[in-house]
Amino acid sequence: MLLVGGFAVFAGALVQGGVGFGLGLVAAPLLTLLDPTAMPGAIMVVNATMPLFTLAAEWRRVDWRGFGFAVLGRLPGSVIGGFVVVYVSTNALGVAVGVMVLVAVALTARAMAVPRNGVTLSAAGFLSGVTGTATGIGGPPIALVYQSARGPQIRATLAMFFFLSAMQSIAVLAVLGRMPPRVLGAGALLIPFVVAGFAASGPLRRYLDGGRVRLAVLCVAALSACVLLVQSLTGSL
Repeated sequence: MLLVGGFAVFAGALVQGGVGFGLGLVAAPLLTLLDPTAMPGAIMVVNATMPLFTLAAEWRRVDWRGFGFAVLGRLPGSVIGGFVVVYVSTNALGVAVGVMVLVAVALTARAMAVPRNGVTLSAAGFLSGVTGTATGIGGPPIALVYQSARGPQIRATLAMFFFLSAMQSIAVLAVLGRMPPRVLGAGALLIPFVVAGFAASGPLRRYLDGGRVRLAVLCVAALSACVLLVQSLTGSL
């Protein structure tokens, strides 16, 4: 089971290392099938580790102003997401978020840029907080706002946001009793696969930075939405 889950994390880290997000998209569904009781806690440990490698390489490209607005929205979103895990159907949340992301991708696919201001960043941070804490897949909302930025800025800003977001979600889940030592241990065992995935993502980063990163963001966001919809409609969240 560790090797199967580890391969999913490796593939997710490879994608996120190039695009800036996607680890949860690739790894969360399989990890949920392998051990539902360890989710979303185990993926949060992984989500907190992966951004550190991106920041080590590209921290100078962080959009600090945009990051601040996104975190402002993320704070209440993660709290609501924690209560969703305990008291509300995560399947209903997954359907709603999946539909919203697909609509957003469709509306912005032909646009040269998405407005990137305090309102859009705070709203994206809030939605990312809710779905990220509840399902482990919180990248698409914030990534869609940054889709017109350059690759290094997308990756660095999202990495900073995802690191703080994951730590915040871990704290919320711990307060709610959803982060026992067994779950933390399961996440820790997956960290070597994160390291390997990031190390293998160098060629993908160089390829996407040649003018292909916006298309990659839209494709990964749409795929994330489809995964959420399938999981939610089949009751596997």
